[in-house]
Amino acid sequence: MRAGVVVVGGGVMGTSIACHLARAGVPDVVLVERDELASGSTSKAAGGVRAQFSDELNIRLGARSLEAFTRFEQDTGYDIGLHRVGYLFLLSTPEDVASFEAGVRLQNSLGVPSRMIDPAAARRLSPLISTEGLLAAAFSPDDGHCTPEAVVHGYAATARRHGATVLRHCEVTGIELHGDDIRAVLTTRGRIATDTVVCAAGAWSRAVGAMVGLDLPVEPLRRQIALTEPVDDLPPGLPMTIDFTTSLYFHTEGPGLLVGMSDPDERPGFATTTHDRWIPRLGAAMEQRAPALLDLRRTGGWAGLYELTPDHNALIGEATSVSRFLYATGFSGHGFLQGPAVGEVVRDLYLGRVPFVDVSPLSAGRFAADAPRPEANRV
Repeated sequence: MRAGVVVVGGGVMGTSIACHLARAGVPDVVLVERDELASGSTSKAAGGVRAQFSDELNIRLGARSLEAFTRFEQDTGYDIGLHRVGYLFLLSTPEDVASFEAGVRLQNSLGVPSRMIDPAAARRLSPLISTEGLLAAAFSPDDGHCTPEAVVHGYAATARRHGATVLRHCEVTGIELHGDDIRAVLTTRGRIATDTVVCAAGAWSRAVGAMVGLDLPVEPLRRQIALTEPVDDLPPGLPMTIDFTTSLYFHTEGPGLLVGMSDPDERPGFATTTHDRWIPRLGAAMEQRAPALLDLRRTGGWAGLYELTPDHNALIGEATSVSRFLYATGFSGHGFLQGPAVGEVVRDLYLGRVPFVDVSPLSAGRFAADAPRPEANRV
């Protein structure tokens, strides 16, 4: 089999990249996924979409993606269940308030309509919270949440319509090189001759990069989500609500809520089984910030993998040590929401165009150059 470009990974990033390449007329785009589409981190994501970040690059990528999510059904025919209900960050320390005030000024300068609000206004937006100890909140009405699997299948279907090939149950086992040039991708379904590879393998990207001698510093870390029973009188516009101090977050999911938070005791690894070790800490966070959640019965949940980098920011670029190996990975929890914009960027890098935003600061080489780019507004 021959391909003009092989995209590795069938999550939101890989399918967006394949779709953007195919729609640009790139011939023989082949996407390979070792399992089912969206079976990795994408299907386990909370589905939040936002432009409220502290890093200008992330703000631009988030805002551009929000525009694409708004047009998604029109562009692809797929309903992604987009709810533009906003993101509400609850702030309890003077340092966080100052950081978010600076973030809001930067976001506003880039056209994002975020604003600082007082605790009473935050409770009017999200009536399940307690305002005790709250100093302020940050809110942007353009943010929200949607269904990750629908986005993946919409991109994959559109890529196919434009001539791309999507191979499921096709695991990459190696990349064949001749000197510094890529010659083929080796898979469990055979050899694919190509001179270009795009790594969008999420938490598994480090192993793919190693096939061409490139260190992609990505670590997998389990994160868990719980679903609740139906909640009476939920406001239809309930925003994605995040207690920034504890990382507790929740948004509507059908008639109930989707609830999650980070677990500082979690250690890197590929385990995705659920466990109850996080429940006491989750309960303590609820008691402090949203005590009404304590009365809700859990009806389900799941665990997925964050793809963490040392500075909690993405790796986007093209290798300098080998010819035509591009990568988009390590999004540290905000990959789903940036998928549309990053698909555009990687398309342009492949075609030699200037992307709408300069992503060179997100090159994997920034760590060797001691130039990390930390993102403060991470969840």
